[in-house]
Amino acid sequence: MSRSASSRANKRGEPPPSPEPLPAPAVDSHTHFDIAVGGEDREPTPAEVDEAVEAAVAVGVTRLVQVGVDAASSRWSAELAARRPEVLAAVALHPNEAGAGAATPEALAEIDRLAALPRVRAVGETGLDRYRTGEDGWAAQEASFRAHIDIAKRHGIALVVHDRDAHDEVLRVLEDEGAPEHTVLHCFSGDAGFARACIDRGYVLSFAGTLTFGNAGYLREAAALTPLDQLLVETDAPFLTPAPLRGRPNAARLVPHTVRALAEVTGTGLEQLCDTLTATAERVFGPW
Repeated sequence: MSRSASSRANKRGEPPPSPEPLPAPAVDSHTHFDIAVGGEDREPTPAEVDEAVEAAVAVGVTRLVQVGVDAASSRWSAELAARRPEVLAAVALHPNEAGAGAATPEALAEIDRLAALPRVRAVGETGLDRYRTGEDGWAAQEASFRAHIDIAKRHGIALVVHDRDAHDEVLRVLEDEGAPEHTVLHCFSGDAGFARACIDRGYVLSFAGTLTFGNAGYLREAAALTPLDQLLVETDAPFLTPAPLRGRPNAARLVPHTVRALAEVTGTGLEQLCDTLTATAERVFGPW
């Protein structure tokens, strides 16, 4: 999600309570602590971020991936990962930022520099967004996506893909460029047919709180057919708060709601699913 939407999403209602802890450690594969804890208008203090990380750990979410959306937030993400052992970082220029002209040579060079840091384990979120960016920005988005794929491959780290209303185009670019060994479809939003196309290519599908929405039967169908070792879960906090908490700000500590929903959808024991999600996260992003 682009930073431009952060203030609206981060100030809706009161923060919900933490859920019951998971029976085994799990992962939030995509979160935005800088936006969820701070917002558009201010950077959170280290103490505030520490409190949010520790709240996630308290419910069993012991591994987290903090994701950048522009050069500044990517630097912030790398700094947090260097400071907190529970956190790894992903760095990128969000496709909506790229579509607005942010993917300058200087900005891409900064992402390339950050991608070499030891606690940065993914390039993302990058990709294509045909919903928020108009047609006049599509070429810039695609050029940025291709540049990010190259960065991920040169550094030997994962690629985290933002795909909104652009399923076929995302697959086309990944085929053209050759996807990195580990490619994650963040906040998977496709149906069963698109899920099969991604699964066949070896991609990992990461499901967010949208899996729990009443109108998201197509997502549950997609999740049900995905092999367990190609699944991840995420919050995308502060966005996409899971049911029954919609309308209130999301947080990494709320990912157990989505983990439990995924266990039900896949017919998997909760502890087994937590173990598998953790193993997949470590395969994709490396050890914490």
